[in-house]
Amino acid sequence: MKEIEVKFLEINKEQVIKRIENLGGKKIFDGDLENIFFDFEDERLRKNNVLLRLRRIGSKSFLTVKTPIEKKEAKIKEENETEVGKHESMTKILNNLGLFEVNRTKKHRTSYTLDGARIEFDTLEGIPTYLEIEAPSLERLKEIVKKIGFSMNDAKNWSENEVIKHYKT
Repeated sequence: MKEIEVKFLEINKEQVIKRIENLGGKKIFDGDLENIFFDFEDERLRKNNVLLRLRRIGSKSFLTVKTPIEKKEAKIKEENETEVGKHESMTKILNNLGLFEVNRTKKHRTSYTLDGARIEFDTLEGIPTYLEIEAPSLERLKEIVKKIGFSMNDAKNWSENEVIKHYKT
């Protein structure tokens, strides 16, 4: 599945939520996520812009691999994700394959759906809440961005790590 998304920084969360709800958007999630990123010792995944993530959402865990497609107007990646049974067992399996934890993030996420798009507000410790919009196509992404009052000129095609680096430097 393709992941097509952009981020917006320095947003007014409450104002954007009102716009989304007025347009018929529905809240689908409000909670905490824990992400653990893995790589080999030689960093071959990072060097090839491949992301391997084990995410915990409540009692559920998901293993995700993302590979780059393009990064012009939006960040577009091939994303493959599956729910895994036991978080700790999956961690051991990855370690036994020679992968180790390279980064861990915890964040609070509030998610909405609107016209086939996911609109998510992410808050990480020490980072202002930012907006992420993901849609099934670049055209739909642009429509949603405009519909909720933003411009693609202000969009960032960044990863979460790039957002963190932006605020930490």
